[in-house]
Amino acid sequence: MKLTWITSLFSVCVAVAAGAAELPDLNGRTVIAVTENAYTPLNFVDAKTGQGIGWEYDAFNEIARRLNMKVDWQLSSWDTMIQAVKDGQFDVGMDGITITEERASQVDFSAPYMVSEQFMLVRANETKFDDAKSFAANPDLLVGSQPGTTNFYVAVYDILDGDETNPRIKLFETFGAAVQALKSGDVDVTLMDATSARGYMGANPGAFKLVGGPLGTEQFGFILTPGSDLTAPINAAIESMKADGTMEALNQKWFFDYKQTN
Repeated sequence: MKLTWITSLFSVCVAVAAGAAELPDLNGRTVIAVTENAYTPLNFVDAKTGQGIGWEYDAFNEIARRLNMKVDWQLSSWDTMIQAVKDGQFDVGMDGITITEERASQVDFSAPYMVSEQFMLVRANETKFDDAKSFAANPDLLVGSQPGTTNFYVAVYDILDGDETNPRIKLFETFGAAVQALKSGDVDVTLMDATSARGYMGANPGAFKLVGGPLGTEQFGFILTPGSDLTAPINAAIESMKADGTMEALNQKWFFDYKQTN
């Protein structure tokens, strides 16, 4: 399995490099894309307009522009998204989805579009703990998480005791609900990648901070229906956006400029 996984990743890299020179034209094809609108700053609802916005919206809309395709944006909860894409209800899905072997056995992944690490987000006035070890040592402290996510599994296996039913983990239907529980004092920490942590701290000045060091590194990718003919074109577009600085410009817009204006 490991060899197959490595070979698959190598094939993706070769396909990306080959496709970067000349992007295919999809002739105005409509692609159904799905997200959750609950993972700031990757995808969330603009309070002013009620529309979905964020890094992933901008990135995929740009991919569509470069490939000459139209995007039909749809919404889905996180717990049904991977299965729905697998079954072909949607063509492509995105929600800060970590590329893992288990998920890659169910759906196709694009080339990685972002690399991030897991951190501990806490209230700004938190003094009871300052890293994963001191958090785990205090049985009164709680972590808020969304089931089935990388954040959940890191909490279970990297911080706590490996018991997925540990009562110290409080589960929420959406990632945003877990962050709100942290803000209101119902839980003491929420794990998230540095990307999303910057977004929440920017949107809530003075409310949160990060403690401890990184708990792991993860790569995000778009998910596609197995065997999708969109994978290679999307990979080529991702590579072109990395090469011409578009990805870095999106990082600046959503992780730095957004923080300063919210």
